[in-house]
Amino acid sequence: MIEFTIDAADLEAVKAALLPSDVERCAVLFASQVTRSDGLTRLLVRDYELAAADDYAAQGTQHAELRPALVARVTKRARREKLSLIFVHSHPGSGAPHFSLIDDEGEHHLAAFLGHRHPDNIHAALVMSAGGLRARQLGTINEIRVVSLGERRVIPFDPERAMERPAEAFDRQVRAFGASGQHALERMRVAIVGLGGTGSLVAQQLVHLGIRKFILVDPDVIEATNLNRVVGAMPSDVGNSKVEVAARYIRSFAAGAEITSVAGDVIKARTAQVLFDADLIFGCTDSHGSRSILQQVSYQYLIPCIDIGTTITTNKGTVTGIFGRVQMLAPGHACLSCSDLLSPEEVRRDMMSAFERKSDPYIQGAREPAPAVVSLNGTVVSLAVTMLLGFVTEIPTRGHYVIYNAMSSTLRSVRSGAKANCFICSREGAFARGDAQRLFARQD
Repeated sequence: MIEFTIDAADLEAVKAALLPSDVERCAVLFASQVTRSDGLTRLLVRDYELAAADDYAAQGTQHAELRPALVARVTKRARREKLSLIFVHSHPGSGAPHFSLIDDEGEHHLAAFLGHRHPDNIHAALVMSAGGLRARQLGTINEIRVVSLGERRVIPFDPERAMERPAEAFDRQVRAFGASGQHALERMRVAIVGLGGTGSLVAQQLVHLGIRKFILVDPDVIEATNLNRVVGAMPSDVGNSKVEVAARYIRSFAAGAEITSVAGDVIKARTAQVLFDADLIFGCTDSHGSRSILQQVSYQYLIPCIDIGTTITTNKGTVTGIFGRVQMLAPGHACLSCSDLLSPEEVRRDMMSAFERKSDPYIQGAREPAPAVVSLNGTVVSLAVTMLLGFVTEIPTRGHYVIYNAMSSTLRSVRSGAKANCFICSREGAFARGDAQRLFARQD
């Protein structure tokens, strides 16, 4: 199976340039190619180029022929940067588009040329009209899924769209966001990084919603001080891994759930790589270092991440603040670095081994355990899961960065602008680079 993922703003820009028109028009997308452990090949769109008027050798209502100079130019860039090419063209009219016999012939020649000049990558074709779009592997009849990420996760074309009726157990949800929304949830593979107070609640809510594919990541075991807030943990679980406890809860509700459990630290590259198989990540960690890795994976592999944080501040035994934060990390949204939420010094500390921290004169002491209460975690996790619903279903909620203040009982939506040259979320940085960029993680 193949799919390509594109920033929703890029897709809309290409549509605006090619549609509507009385003649066919063309564009070329440049994409990083990655392959998941389950065999799915993903094309991550990094950039695009619109064909100019003098790039056409011929142009009409039923065909468009690009000049060899443009094909040579984009192929040269693709080879230099090790990118796949997705050739886009429009069909006039408002009907649903289909590849024509003329398209088949043109793609046959393009596929042969690229097979000789650029054989290591998969290339694709996309046809669009006012009635929708369709995609396939270049020069074949193998259709591929198209995923658009921005305000929402949308699949504008899916050759394997589910048609069966959702299970009766989800009837009340289907009444809220429709069968298509339920299918979207059931087909997702969700990673939860951190299975403590917030992550265990995320696992609980997701399995009840119908998620059946999980990646669970946490290096820690249950301690007695965790029992006040880790859902599913019992006194007898002290000493057991947190991922085992979460997996047990999930299977108690859905025996057939697919679960990948990793008792490892995401700041290590070997552990972080398991996240490449996810469709969405919940970040439920409490360190700057782990958050820095999660945001890089999110933007580099175009895997949306919902980051969750809670804090209770005290002064001389008096509670001074109770806050929660939920933030979407995805194309078109500012990363944690742009939002000034990561401390470089804390990231540096978290990336060190225990010996390195002890040896570094600038690292003083150990962190004090933070206050934590299950009710605050539950409130913030519910906000995060509702954010997921608004992202993948028709639930009409569009908050992507919200702050909860329990002391004033208020919820505030925040706007945070991405920085133009951010090393994480901009096209100058890690955006859609896939395997071409090394993770800023521990390599041991």
